[in-house]
This record gives sequence, structure tokens and C-alpha cells, in this order.
Amino acid sequence: MPIIAPVNDYDANEPDEQTWRQLTKPEAQALRELQPPISPWRVIRLQVIVGVLVTLLAWVFSMKGSVAWSAGYGALAVVIPAMLFARGLMSQFSSINAITAGFGFFVWEAVKIGVSVAMLFAAPKLVVDLDWLAMLISLVVTMKVYWVALLMRPKLNK
Repeated sequence: MPIIAPVNDYDANEPDEQTWRQLTKPEAQALRELQPPISPWRVIRLQVIVGVLVTLLAWVFSMKGSVAWSAGYGALAVVIPAMLFARGLMSQFSSINAITAGFGFFVWEAVKIGVSVAMLFAAPKLVVDLDWLAMLISLVVTMKVYWVALLMRPKLNK
């Protein structure tokens, strides 16, 4: 699959129109080395770690098992759908071509959202003495790991 990038011939006197050209193989390889992709499984591992920490903190501060279970369930409501999403995007079907990859992204994102919503609706039946605040705090904190993963990615070498 060819990589297309903007040409760096920028002139301040010209209008904001960029010209694009296809990169050569060495240029494309150099670009990939400068901007390595972030593994979705690395992000999920970080979410699991953060979910466990939030659950432990909920138990330490409240000394109630129901609060800890609620916080743990909130983290699971993020991690399990994220795992399904990552597995779906890594499937063979999603990598056939750009159209199936784009379609697969939207399908698996819909699955992820649907599973998250279903887990939240099921929470009162699955968690005894559900503490909604602990669950939602854990859910939000675990979800924000995406931003932490972006901040922790390797820096560009200029």
C-alpha cells in the first residue's frame, strides 16, 4: 500500500494548498520508524493496571467490598469492550483493504459501545449493593488511559 505525504515546499506567499506525492519505499520506511504505531494491546494492559489500582484504592478508602466490586466492574466495562474492539480490528477481514478496514472500524466501534452500554445496564443485577459513583469514577479513569498512552508514545527524532 503506497504512502502519500505532503511535499515540504512551503512558500509563505502562496495560498494554503499542499501538493501530495507518493513516497518511495525508503521514505515510507523512515516515516514508519519516526512514528511507530501504538499497540492496542499495550493500551489495554495499561487500562487493566489502572482498573486494578482504582479498585484497590476504592477498597482502601471505603473498606467496603461492594465499593471495590463496583469500581472493578466499572473498569471491566471499559476493558472488555476494548479487548473486543482490538481483536476485531486485528482480524484478517479488517486488513483486506482500506474499505474493509474502515468498515470494520465502525462495526467494531459500534460493538464496543453496545457492549459497554449493555454492561452498564446489567450492573445493578450483577453487582450486589452497586455503588454507582465508584463504578462511574473507575469507568472514567480507566477510559482516560487512552490519553496517557498517547502521551507515553515514543517521541519523534528530528
